[in-house]
Amino acid sequence: MLFILLLVFIGITLIQLVYYVFIFGRFSFAKKQTIQPKKLPISIIICAKNEEENIKKYFPLIAAQNYPDYEIVLIDDASSDETLELFEAYEKEYANVKLVKVQNNEAFWGNKKFALTLGIKAAKNEYLVFTDADCYPVSNDWLLQISSQFTKEKTIVLGYGAYEKVKNSFLNKIIRFDAVVNVTQYFSWAKLGKPYMGVGRNLAYKKSEFFNVRGFMDHMKIRSGDDDLFINQAATAANTEILFSPESFTQTAPKTTFKDWLSQKRRNAATAKFYKGFDQFQLGFFLFSQVSFFVLAILLLTFQYQWIIITSIIGFRYLFSWITLGYSASKLKEKDVMYWYPIIELILIFTQVIVFIKNIFSKPVHWK
Repeated sequence: MLFILLLVFIGITLIQLVYYVFIFGRFSFAKKQTIQPKKLPISIIICAKNEEENIKKYFPLIAAQNYPDYEIVLIDDASSDETLELFEAYEKEYANVKLVKVQNNEAFWGNKKFALTLGIKAAKNEYLVFTDADCYPVSNDWLLQISSQFTKEKTIVLGYGAYEKVKNSFLNKIIRFDAVVNVTQYFSWAKLGKPYMGVGRNLAYKKSEFFNVRGFMDHMKIRSGDDDLFINQAATAANTEILFSPESFTQTAPKTTFKDWLSQKRRNAATAKFYKGFDQFQLGFFLFSQVSFFVLAILLLTFQYQWIIITSIIGFRYLFSWITLGYSASKLKEKDVMYWYPIIELILIFTQVIVFIKNIFSKPVHWK
């Protein structure tokens, strides 16, 4: 029986090797991107609901972009604070700002996708760049970087939405490590011709792509997924490019409590169940291989069965996974999270199991 478990353990390790080296390695070991900016007319789309304080902090960074031709479409999604008043002031002050006011609609109550649809239709330019009201670009060349990846064929650009670093916060390291793993996954699959998600904190596509799939209509009733469900439906090997130059990143403040972060992960997981079948399978199979690896390792070591072989396999697995994720973290300017890698990974896997179980018995809370 223990011998069979050992064989299964070896098989699971080989599956992990395929994922980390041959799949995730497509991004981790990718060459530095060549950036050749294009002067494409761009519309930045920002949807906000009760984001007064964030708008005050981050709008100046959006307005200061070093780009010759862009408009900023500000969508007020029926805010109850001073967000609308701020937007109205910006519209008067900046010639390139367009305001879209969304009234409460019973059919689409609290649905961000409805608000975004109105903003997209109002945008005058074909090339659309999305970020959230609580996000900001790390560089004034953000739009220049994004424009460089658009071509006649490549009409969807997936970017990296980073989280701010918080000193002396272990939770912050976990959150940023989770972001590194997630982006390594969806960037790598995109490079393999199987794009399955993007993040609305840093995303761009041509308006025609939106209308080609009837916008959000096929998943309008699903409260989340204005970014990943759209990409899951619209993105293909032919039309999708990734962008990972440091000047192209956006940042946002991370959650500061484990409870809030867990709620965020539950929302993300609830949305993923609406992905295409293959995408659900590859994500689920990777998590299964992660959990199985540690369960079998603990079980075999408990019985002290072939412990030299077991510990060697564990060491081998950590070597190739650490190298792969280390290269990714370096590209994403998140190298410090890898110092705690073994511990953080165990916590993250345990958290994902909790999320899976909780989502079976209750639904997470979505857009405000």
